[in-house]
Amino acid sequence: MDKHLCILGIRGIPAQHGGFETFAERLSLFLLSRGWRVSVYCQEEGQGDSWESEWKGVRRIHIPVSQRGALGTVVFDWKVANCALSESALFLTLGYNTAVFNFMQRAKGQSNIINMDGIEWRRDKWGAIAKAWFWLNERAGCWVGTHLVADHPKIKDHLATRVNAKKITMIPYGGDDIVGADAGLLDSYGVEVGQFSIIIARPEPENSFLEMVRAFSKTKRNHKLVVLGNFTPENNAFHRQVMESASNEVIFPGAIYDTAVVQALRFFSRFYLHGHRVGGTNPSLVEGLGAGCAVIAHDNHFNRWVAGPEAAYFKDEMSCACLFDKLLGDDDAVARMKAGSRERFHECFTWERVLREYEELLIRWYPKHK
Repeated sequence: MDKHLCILGIRGIPAQHGGFETFAERLSLFLLSRGWRVSVYCQEEGQGDSWESEWKGVRRIHIPVSQRGALGTVVFDWKVANCALSESALFLTLGYNTAVFNFMQRAKGQSNIINMDGIEWRRDKWGAIAKAWFWLNERAGCWVGTHLVADHPKIKDHLATRVNAKKITMIPYGGDDIVGADAGLLDSYGVEVGQFSIIIARPEPENSFLEMVRAFSKTKRNHKLVVLGNFTPENNAFHRQVMESASNEVIFPGAIYDTAVVQALRFFSRFYLHGHRVGGTNPSLVEGLGAGCAVIAHDNHFNRWVAGPEAAYFKDEMSCACLFDKLLGDDDAVARMKAGSRERFHECFTWERVLREYEELLIRWYPKHK
């Protein structure tokens, strides 16, 4: 059987923008090694007709859009949905943010599996119009998708309030097994192995930045907290509030895109702090488990399922501060937490396991396209 998959819903590969792009890159190369043909739609700036190129055997369809930001993404997704109508393939759409456009695949009888991502309309950062748009598209995705993927059991439970649970398969996000890193990369950040902890996330209120930074800064820790993220205090009041609440033991190096540096910071940290309150299986948390980090996470059912029983959990600023007080000097507890992270990672989140589960799902639905 000639197996052809078209991937929609991302900006393109190789990965440059986020978790879905990384996943698409991994899945594409994995499927190529298994005899599939893979096509990926890629967003380009500009005007004119689309064109094609090849990257490591993956067929890339480049679609130019002149608009920027969120509007550009919407226009791109509209063009992709139209372009995809001419393909004879199985489709995988990553995210439901413009699922209303995928009605065209359904109308033509094309099989389209949609990864429904997190509950985007619950995020604090969106205004009323954006939340309404995401809510509408979540509903649309549940209807137009031939089958749905949830990346977390609680996301599956949520989607099952919209559609029959038989229409949903749970497959989490994957990560790399990091067993070593270059400690020399820490030098430029003024930190030493095991003498710092780290936060890696978008600096938004729903990710508990303020609570974690305040908790750490309540007293002198003789320890550093490295906070990665694109902070713009000159024009963002929340960013300014977080930075003003930080003690002189907190370091804000900005966003770091060098994979080797980020891996070193994760691998050699004492704790990885994860404050996300909304979402499913978060890629950064999975990557923390893969690096064997001792995890301190916000206490919610999303994080508890991913990080497992050996992680430490906080409800608010005070309980987070208590964890710092208790755990910073407890080497035995840190060792147990690190071992628990590695065990949980190998149990559920290796790329090999995740990608094989995806291929099994794609094969199961491929004949329905014929």
